[in-house]
Amino acid sequence: SSMAQNFRHSEILARARTDGKVVVETLAEKFGVTLQTIRRDLGQLCDEGLLTRVYGGALLPSGSRNIGYEDRRQMNAEAKAGIGRATAARIPNGASVFLDIGTTSEAVASALLTHSSLMVVTNNINVAHILAANPDVEILISGGVLRRSDGGLVGDITTEFVRQFKTDIAVIGASALDASGDVLDFDFREVRVSQAVMRHARRSILVADATKFARSAPVRIGDIGAFDSFVTDQAPAQSFVDAAEIAGTDIHVTGET
Repeated sequence: SSMAQNFRHSEILARARTDGKVVVETLAEKFGVTLQTIRRDLGQLCDEGLLTRVYGGALLPSGSRNIGYEDRRQMNAEAKAGIGRATAARIPNGASVFLDIGTTSEAVASALLTHSSLMVVTNNINVAHILAANPDVEILISGGVLRRSDGGLVGDITTEFVRQFKTDIAVIGASALDASGDVLDFDFREVRVSQAVMRHARRSILVADATKFARSAPVRIGDIGAFDSFVTDQAPAQSFVDAAEIAGTDIHVTGET
Protein backbone atom coordinates (compact mmCIF):
# COMPACT_ATOMS: atom_id res chain seq x y z
CA SER A 1 0.00 0.00 0.00
CA SER A 2 1.05 3.60 -0.48
CA MET A 3 1.08 4.14 3.29
CA ALA A 4 3.61 1.34 3.79
CA GLN A 5 5.62 2.70 0.89
CA ASN A 6 5.66 6.23 2.37
CA PHE A 7 6.78 4.80 5.69
CA ARG A 8 9.61 2.89 3.97
CA HIS A 9 10.68 5.98 2.02
CA SER A 10 10.97 8.16 5.13
CA GLU A 11 12.79 5.38 7.02
CA ILE A 12 15.18 4.85 4.08
CA LEU A 13 15.98 8.58 3.99
CA ALA A 14 16.48 8.70 7.77
CA ARG A 15 18.92 5.80 7.54
CA ALA A 16 20.76 7.41 4.61
CA ARG A 17 21.17 10.59 6.67
CA THR A 18 22.60 8.62 9.59
CA ASP A 19 24.91 6.26 7.69
CA GLY A 20 25.52 8.21 4.50
CA LYS A 21 24.57 5.09 2.52
CA VAL A 22 21.79 2.48 2.34
CA VAL A 23 22.17 -1.10 1.11
CA VAL A 24 19.41 -2.90 -0.81
CA GLU A 25 19.79 -6.26 0.98
CA THR A 26 19.83 -4.71 4.46
CA LEU A 27 16.70 -2.67 3.71
CA ALA A 28 14.82 -5.66 2.27
CA GLU A 29 15.60 -7.59 5.44
CA LYS A 30 14.62 -4.69 7.71
CA PHE A 31 11.23 -4.14 6.05
CA GLY A 32 10.53 -7.78 5.19
CA VAL A 33 10.02 -7.03 1.49
CA THR A 34 11.68 -8.24 -1.73
CA LEU A 35 14.89 -6.79 -3.15
CA GLN A 36 12.84 -5.69 -6.14
CA THR A 37 10.52 -3.62 -3.92
CA ILE A 38 13.50 -1.86 -2.33
CA ARG A 39 15.10 -1.23 -5.73
CA ARG A 40 11.84 0.36 -6.83
CA ASP A 41 11.76 2.50 -3.64
CA LEU A 42 15.34 3.65 -4.24
CA GLY A 43 14.56 4.33 -7.91
CA GLN A 44 11.71 6.66 -6.91
CA LEU A 45 13.80 8.44 -4.26
CA CYS A 46 16.60 8.90 -6.80
CA ASP A 47 14.14 10.25 -9.40
CA GLU A 48 13.07 12.83 -6.81
CA GLY A 49 16.72 13.78 -6.33
CA LEU A 50 16.72 12.68 -2.68
CA LEU A 51 19.26 9.89 -3.16
CA THR A 52 21.94 8.90 -5.68
CA ARG A 53 22.07 5.30 -6.93
CA VAL A 54 25.30 3.35 -6.41
CA TYR A 55 26.11 -0.33 -6.84
CA GLY A 56 24.11 -2.31 -4.26
CA GLY A 57 22.30 0.67 -2.78
CA ALA A 58 22.11 4.46 -2.69
CA LEU A 59 23.83 7.50 -1.12
CA LEU A 60 22.77 10.93 -0.06
CA PRO A 61 23.38 13.07 -3.14
CA SER A 62 26.40 15.34 -3.24
CA GLY A 63 27.48 17.99 -5.65
CA SER A 64 28.11 21.69 -5.34
CA ARG A 65 26.34 21.97 -1.96
CA ASN A 66 27.11 20.26 1.30
CA ILE A 67 24.67 18.16 3.32
CA GLY A 68 23.07 20.04 6.25
CA TYR A 69 25.08 20.29 9.48
CA GLU A 70 22.65 18.31 11.69
CA ASP A 71 22.50 15.50 9.15
CA ARG A 72 26.30 15.54 8.90
CA ARG A 73 26.69 15.48 12.67
CA GLN A 74 24.58 12.33 12.94
CA MET A 75 26.03 10.71 9.82
CA ASN A 76 28.51 7.98 10.65
CA ALA A 77 28.76 9.40 14.20
CA GLU A 78 30.32 6.23 15.60
CA ALA A 79 33.01 6.14 12.92
CA LYS A 80 33.81 9.81 13.55
CA ALA A 81 34.12 9.19 17.30
CA GLY A 82 36.65 6.43 16.50
CA ILE A 83 38.56 8.77 14.18
CA GLY A 84 38.46 11.40 16.94
CA ARG A 85 39.99 9.03 19.48
CA ALA A 86 42.67 7.77 17.06
CA THR A 87 43.62 11.34 16.16
CA ALA A 88 43.69 12.50 19.79
CA ALA A 89 46.04 9.60 20.55
CA ARG A 90 48.50 11.18 18.07
CA ILE A 91 48.38 14.54 19.85
CA PRO A 92 50.71 14.72 22.85
CA ASN A 93 49.94 16.72 26.00
CA GLY A 94 51.49 20.18 25.83
CA ALA A 95 51.03 20.48 22.04
CA SER A 96 49.63 23.40 20.07
CA VAL A 97 46.86 22.25 17.72
CA PHE A 98 44.67 23.77 15.02
CA LEU A 99 41.18 22.26 14.66
CA ASP A 100 39.13 23.31 11.64
CA ILE A 101 35.44 23.43 10.71
CA GLY A 102 33.48 20.20 10.51
CA THR A 103 31.91 17.41 12.48
CA THR A 104 35.00 15.17 12.38
CA SER A 105 37.18 17.93 13.89
CA GLU A 106 34.50 18.28 16.58
CA ALA A 107 34.85 14.54 17.29
CA VAL A 108 38.61 15.13 17.73
CA ALA A 109 37.84 18.00 20.15
CA SER A 110 35.62 15.68 22.22
CA ALA A 111 38.45 13.15 22.38
CA LEU A 112 40.84 15.86 23.68
CA LEU A 113 38.81 16.51 26.83
CA THR A 114 41.25 14.51 28.97
CA HIS A 115 44.41 16.03 27.47
CA SER A 116 46.46 18.53 29.44
CA SER A 117 48.37 21.74 28.68
CA LEU A 118 47.05 22.10 25.15
CA MET A 119 46.80 25.27 23.13
CA VAL A 120 44.01 24.99 20.56
CA VAL A 121 43.55 27.47 17.72
CA THR A 122 40.22 27.10 15.90
CA ASN A 123 37.80 28.74 13.47
CA ASN A 124 35.02 26.46 14.73
CA ILE A 125 32.76 27.79 17.51
CA ASN A 126 31.53 24.25 18.27
CA VAL A 127 35.12 23.10 18.90
CA ALA A 128 35.66 26.01 21.31
CA HIS A 129 32.42 25.17 23.10
CA ILE A 130 33.34 21.46 23.44
CA LEU A 131 36.86 22.18 24.73
CA ALA A 132 35.67 24.87 27.16
CA ALA A 133 34.83 21.90 29.42
CA ASN A 134 38.57 21.13 29.75
CA PRO A 135 40.16 23.81 31.99
CA ASP A 136 43.62 22.66 30.88
CA VAL A 137 43.19 23.85 27.29
CA GLU A 138 43.95 27.38 26.19
CA ILE A 139 41.50 28.20 23.38
CA LEU A 140 42.12 30.83 20.70
CA ILE A 141 39.19 31.56 18.40
CA SER A 142 39.68 33.31 15.07
CA GLY A 143 37.56 36.21 13.94
CA GLY A 144 35.73 36.07 10.64
CA VAL A 145 32.31 35.73 9.07
CA LEU A 146 30.14 33.28 11.01
CA ARG A 147 28.51 30.51 8.99
CA ARG A 148 25.40 30.00 11.08
CA SER A 149 24.75 26.64 9.43
CA ASP A 150 27.70 24.96 11.19
CA GLY A 151 29.42 27.40 13.56
CA GLY A 152 32.38 27.90 11.22
CA LEU A 153 34.28 31.19 10.86
CA VAL A 154 35.56 31.99 7.37
CA GLY A 155 36.92 34.81 5.22
CA ASP A 156 39.98 37.04 4.95
CA ILE A 157 39.94 37.98 8.66
CA THR A 158 40.06 34.29 9.56
CA THR A 159 42.91 33.60 7.14
CA GLU A 160 44.90 36.57 8.52
CA PHE A 161 44.37 35.36 12.09
CA VAL A 162 45.55 31.78 11.49
CA ARG A 163 48.64 32.97 9.60
CA GLN A 164 50.06 34.19 12.92
CA PHE A 165 50.45 30.66 14.24
CA LYS A 166 52.84 27.79 13.64
CA THR A 167 51.05 24.98 15.45
CA ASP A 168 52.62 21.59 16.18
CA ILE A 169 49.66 19.86 14.57
CA ALA A 170 46.90 20.93 12.17
CA VAL A 171 43.81 18.73 12.08
CA ILE A 172 41.96 19.25 8.79
CA GLY A 173 38.66 17.73 7.65
CA ALA A 174 37.34 17.40 4.10
CA SER A 175 33.93 17.12 2.42
CA ALA A 176 35.05 14.74 -0.31
CA LEU A 177 38.02 12.58 -1.28
CA ASP A 178 38.83 11.70 -4.85
CA ALA A 179 40.23 8.25 -5.69
CA SER A 180 43.14 10.04 -7.43
CA GLY A 181 44.26 11.46 -4.07
CA ASP A 182 42.65 14.92 -4.20
CA VAL A 183 41.19 16.32 -0.97
CA LEU A 184 38.12 18.52 -1.63
CA ASP A 185 35.67 20.92 0.00
CA PHE A 186 32.70 23.15 -0.81
CA ASP A 187 33.62 26.65 0.43
CA PHE A 188 36.71 28.29 -1.11
CA ARG A 189 36.91 30.64 1.90
CA GLU A 190 37.20 27.68 4.25
CA VAL A 191 39.80 26.05 2.00
CA ARG A 192 41.97 29.17 2.07
CA VAL A 193 42.01 29.02 5.87
CA SER A 194 42.98 25.31 5.81
CA GLN A 195 45.77 25.97 3.31
CA ALA A 196 47.13 28.91 5.34
CA VAL A 197 47.23 26.76 8.49
CA MET A 198 48.88 23.80 6.76
CA ARG A 199 51.57 26.01 5.28
CA HIS A 200 52.89 26.75 8.79
CA ALA A 201 51.97 23.66 10.85
CA ARG A 202 54.74 21.26 11.77
CA ARG A 203 52.45 18.31 11.04
CA SER A 204 49.10 18.04 9.25
CA ILE A 205 46.57 15.28 9.89
CA LEU A 206 43.65 14.73 7.52
CA VAL A 207 40.54 13.35 9.23
CA ALA A 208 37.66 11.96 7.13
CA ASP A 209 35.33 8.98 7.29
CA ALA A 210 34.77 6.58 4.40
CA THR A 211 31.53 8.24 3.18
CA LYS A 212 33.74 11.08 1.85
CA PHE A 213 35.05 8.74 -0.86
CA ALA A 214 31.56 8.47 -2.32
CA ARG A 215 31.09 12.23 -2.52
CA SER A 216 32.37 15.02 -4.72
CA ALA A 217 33.02 18.70 -4.00
CA PRO A 218 34.31 21.50 -6.25
CA VAL A 219 37.19 23.13 -4.30
CA ARG A 220 40.61 21.52 -3.92
CA ILE A 221 42.39 21.75 -0.54
CA GLY A 222 45.38 19.88 -1.96
CA ASP A 223 46.38 16.30 -2.60
CA ILE A 224 46.94 13.60 -0.01
CA GLY A 225 50.69 14.34 -0.15
CA ALA A 226 50.05 17.69 1.55
CA PHE A 227 49.30 15.75 4.76
CA ASP A 228 51.66 13.80 7.02
CA SER A 229 48.94 11.36 7.99
CA PHE A 230 45.33 10.44 7.25
CA VAL A 231 42.99 8.95 9.86
CA THR A 232 39.86 7.22 8.52
CA ASP A 233 37.50 4.37 9.42
CA GLN A 234 37.80 2.14 6.34
CA ALA A 235 40.62 1.28 3.97
CA PRO A 236 40.53 3.62 0.92
CA ALA A 237 40.59 2.53 -2.73
CA GLN A 238 43.93 1.17 -3.93
CA SER A 239 44.56 4.20 -6.19
CA PHE A 240 44.25 6.48 -3.14
CA VAL A 241 46.51 4.22 -1.04
CA ASP A 242 49.09 4.29 -3.88
CA ALA A 243 48.98 8.10 -4.09
CA ALA A 244 49.50 8.30 -0.32
CA GLU A 245 52.35 5.81 -0.41
CA ILE A 246 54.19 7.68 -3.19
CA ALA A 247 53.80 10.92 -1.21
CA GLY A 248 54.90 9.31 2.05
CA THR A 249 51.58 9.97 3.80
CA ASP A 250 50.77 7.51 6.56
CA ILE A 251 47.20 6.09 6.51
CA HIS A 252 45.71 4.96 9.82
CA VAL A 253 42.46 2.96 9.62
CA THR A 254 40.61 2.83 12.94
CA GLY A 255 39.77 -0.66 14.11
CA GLU A 256 42.82 -2.01 12.30
CA THR A 257 45.96 -2.43 14.35
